[in-house]
Amino acid sequence: MNSQYRAINDAIYAEFLRSNSPNQNRRGAGFSSNINGDDNDIFRSFEQSFVVSAPGKDPAIKHTLPCSLEELYQGATKRVKITREVADRSGLTRKIEEILTIDTKPGWKKGTKITFEEKGNERPNITPADVVFIVDEKPHSEFTRDGNDLIVTRRISVTEAFTGYTVHLITLDGRNLTLPINDVIHPNYQKFVPNEGMPILGDPTKRGILKIKFDIRFPTRVNAEQKAGMRRLFGP
Repeated sequence: MNSQYRAINDAIYAEFLRSNSPNQNRRGAGFSSNINGDDNDIFRSFEQSFVVSAPGKDPAIKHTLPCSLEELYQGATKRVKITREVADRSGLTRKIEEILTIDTKPGWKKGTKITFEEKGNERPNITPADVVFIVDEKPHSEFTRDGNDLIVTRRISVTEAFTGYTVHLITLDGRNLTLPINDVIHPNYQKFVPNEGMPILGDPTKRGILKIKFDIRFPTRVNAEQKAGMRRLFGP
């Protein structure tokens, strides 16, 4: 209790000096309402005076994470080196290099975000920024991605379009896929192969569709004999 009254007396004395300064009204309004009231009111006024707001946080630092379709199909471990500033207890900063490990998951898409909290530069009274990596898909020589589906295009001749064609593919996980097509392939024809698309995130047992499209090469010239042969084959 002695310490409590000592604090009250100190507060009253400080207010007395302040209220009697030439620049203050002599009524001393600052603590007059608390002197004859609850002692805790004075302490509450001190608590309110010395509240320190929480430190701010630097905005997120964003980086692109290029990934191949193979990495997004099977999953992969990627390691990224960053350079940032860290502070010691005295507030001095120094640059360090740090390796961040990212395990890509099968089915991740372009735009997927991976956040490393507070891995930005350290500064006094500021919470370090988060470091965010955003997945980007690298172009593939064979496949194009459409959501959970994969699209591949084969260029074939008119003869192959009418007589049949066999598609040979190496899948993103390295399997050899052979797909004979005995249908007549017209310009809008597509072959759908279920469960050969991209993995569906959250359900590794399911995959999207593989869509095979065809670009038919029509001849630029046809001689009289060929025309006659086509008329015999297809009629007038």
